[in-house]
Amino acid sequence: MAGKEKPKAPPKPPAKLEKTTEGERIAKVLSRAGIASRREAERLIELGEVKVNGAVITSPALNVTAKDKITVRGEPVGAPEPPRLWLYYKPEGLVTSASDEKGRDTVFDHLPEDMPRVMSVGRLDLNSEGLLLLTNDGELKRRLELPSTGWLRKYRVRVKGNPTEPEIEPLRKGVIIEGERFQPMEVKLDRHQGANAWLTVGIREGKNREIRRAMSHIGLTVNRLIRTSYGPFRLNELQPGEVEEVRPKVLREQLGLSEGDVPSAPRTGRKPDPKPAANPGARAGEKPRASAAQDRSAKAQGSKLKPGDGLKQLSETWQKATRGPSRKTEGHGTDGPDAGRPARSARPARAPARPGAPRKG
Repeated sequence: MAGKEKPKAPPKPPAKLEKTTEGERIAKVLSRAGIASRREAERLIELGEVKVNGAVITSPALNVTAKDKITVRGEPVGAPEPPRLWLYYKPEGLVTSASDEKGRDTVFDHLPEDMPRVMSVGRLDLNSEGLLLLTNDGELKRRLELPSTGWLRKYRVRVKGNPTEPEIEPLRKGVIIEGERFQPMEVKLDRHQGANAWLTVGIREGKNREIRRAMSHIGLTVNRLIRTSYGPFRLNELQPGEVEEVRPKVLREQLGLSEGDVPSAPRTGRKPDPKPAANPGARAGEKPRASAAQDRSAKAQGSKLKPGDGLKQLSETWQKATRGPSRKTEGHGTDGPDAGRPARSARPARAPARPGAPRKG
């Protein structure tokens, strides 16, 4: 009928997602993109925070490809970055978690602003300090945390009291605490210091508060605990709060990966040196040193000459050496280029310079 508006067409529902065997699982893709670990990504999916091609997904049992558009809480997920790893000296008093229900500061609150989103490899207690590994890649995090890796983690431990070798021997054989089996530890008594003693402890499991519980089991109280190494990665000279990235080549060598797994990221934002060193091995701040061959070449060539300059210089040098003093008397110059110049004392004749020698003066 005239005058009646046509009813608006209902909005098109989002396209249905077709299950495919191509691509990778959505949780793995989110993990590789640095959004969250695979387990955390599965929780985001269950909460309905993830969309694929505009459709909310509620199950991680979905494969996606590079053609699919993924968003998490409305933010698009970019292409995954190359796996990277950082060494971080965690200070005492920071929580190793993304957020804390008690409002305490976390390690992520104190990282440099230019760092990408990272996850911690394992944890360190609130009152523990030392080496904490950080990565932007969930798969790398999972690989480093696997018990099958079996990497030794070393700690410098200060305990109250003066333990003896027989007292710490049970820890080397393995103990059972509250029905939980603790694997044998590497324990070395370093020295006594007043009312305290320093130990070096190595573990491979990483149970919750493992060292503190083990020391308490033999009657010792830990009053300082510093992790100094995690497998092949060491704290070295890092100071509390400092961060240092592991070079891709070192990461590949330690994990047995290929360059396709951990490509070398291009250097960005680095200003070139104002004067490049003559030899590649020169250290920053050192005066560049030319090689012996470069020295000989520089002496032989002198300044660069145009064709014909060498012969011209030879002729001028010969004329100066053989010209008599009468041609340059004060106030009576010649009509040549030296007219009007003060006379100079006579000099003994010199042999003509070699062609190509640099001019003096």
